[in-house]
Amino acid sequence: MALALDRKAFIDILAEGQADIGGAMLPPPEGVWGMPPDMLKVLPGYDPDVQKSRAEARKLMEKSGYGPGKRFQIKVGTRDVPFLRDPAVILIDQLKDIYIDGELEPVETGLWFSKLARKDYQVGITGITGAVDDPDQQLYENYACDSARNYSGYCNREVEQLFDRQSREPDQEKRRQLVWEIDQRLQQEGARPIIYYGRGATCWQPYVRGLTTMANSIYNGWRMEDVWLDK
Repeated sequence: MALALDRKAFIDILAEGQADIGGAMLPPPEGVWGMPPDMLKVLPGYDPDVQKSRAEARKLMEKSGYGPGKRFQIKVGTRDVPFLRDPAVILIDQLKDIYIDGELEPVETGLWFSKLARKDYQVGITGITGAVDDPDQQLYENYACDSARNYSGYCNREVEQLFDRQSREPDQEKRRQLVWEIDQRLQQEGARPIIYYGRGATCWQPYVRGLTTMANSIYNGWRMEDVWLDK
């Protein structure tokens, strides 16, 4: 399924081309820890040649006994809100190219997160927010075996040991290399395919002074101790 993704199509349709492709970590230049594009594009599903990737996906499906005459049926669950229903519909359309027929399963928001926590879904599309661009927050929270927010149930104790190694590493460049190694493993193992990173914008009146916004988060930096109104 990861090989079937046309991420650029998602971005063009849903974000008017204004979004970014990345792995587990926020992609550069805003992200400090994200893999560079040349490293990313050799990973499964990130090759700009989408048809080449889908041909590989069809071979895998055929090896499992599926094809034009025997298609795989799934339900694609998501919260019943437009910004998540729309990508789910696009995903269903893209999966048709690799013998997978998806049925949209919209779920009321109050029930969705408990379904995720129970792993009560076949395929799910959800939004994941990252308050801080730091590997400890993203890796432990989303991919550690015992994390409550590890919705996909991915568990690899060997990779989890790398989480600890990068967290202890005082040299930032060495730590970045470890994070890239981890991110590569996560994408190769299909831990949780990331479709795209949205961009957020903030605007304010000219008389608002002293406000410094963060370059890589829309959730932090809002304490306002130094903000004042020039009016």
